[in-house]
Amino acid sequence: MKKLLFLIIAMPAFVFCNAQIDSNALNNVFGKQGTVTGNVYKISYPRSDLKVKVNGFAVAPGLALGTWVGIIQMGNLAMMMGDLVLPDSEVPKVIKKLVEENLEVTAIHNHLINETPAVKYIHYHGEGDPVTLAKEIKAVLEVTATPLTASAKTQTPKIDWSNVTAILGTGKENGKLLQYTFPRNEKLTESGMEMPPSMGMATSINFQMDGNRAAITGDFVLLADEVNPVVKALVENGITPTAIHTHMLHDEPHLFMMHFWAVGDPEKLATGLKAALDKTNSKK
Repeated sequence: MKKLLFLIIAMPAFVFCNAQIDSNALNNVFGKQGTVTGNVYKISYPRSDLKVKVNGFAVAPGLALGTWVGIIQMGNLAMMMGDLVLPDSEVPKVIKKLVEENLEVTAIHNHLINETPAVKYIHYHGEGDPVTLAKEIKAVLEVTATPLTASAKTQTPKIDWSNVTAILGTGKENGKLLQYTFPRNEKLTESGMEMPPSMGMATSINFQMDGNRAAITGDFVLLADEVNPVVKALVENGITPTAIHTHMLHDEPHLFMMHFWAVGDPEKLATGLKAALDKTNSKK
């Protein structure tokens, strides 16, 4: 009984109960409206200021240039994670500011290859009061040129994605983009706290149409034994893995993130992605 009591006392309070996150308070900090899914608040800052090309293909902000912040409330504490999209020139000052704001750096890496200008992605982690966390990461964003207000939406002609959706299922259409998320079947935790798909725990796949061809990129969320079967499936279908790395430090099970890139016929690309997804324990 004493041992059980010790375990209960020692475990963090946020493990035991969900709490509704105060989205209004967070919106006030960030200066625009985020979304709430369950007890997760999420807000995105597309790097529309960056004009990035990969081998001449103009990358839309929503395809691969989306800075985001996720805050999950559990009990009286919150955990914050996310991804900062940065040109190389912003990396040193962002790392310095993260340290000053007592936020942990959990990964620094590329997602793309052969892109101009060069872009890096920094993942971070924090725990504490949600509004305090929001103020800390907002201070980090303010040392960058990230557009901090919502940009006007542009109208684009409707795209026929039927050949892709016949293979991968219904995705989310967003202008010239088609976006997918495929959660894993396992329970995923970080520092003992269960992480839902909306905290970056789901495989993401993005298509961007340009004429009769599409670019694809995204992020496979994988167990160690899945990494090389997915590499093989992608390569056999003309899709290039561009990065394999971790995003978290204390995740269980330990996850690897694999990014990829290809430009070509959207139906053929969807077929290749489906072959890779079939090598994972993901919800289809």
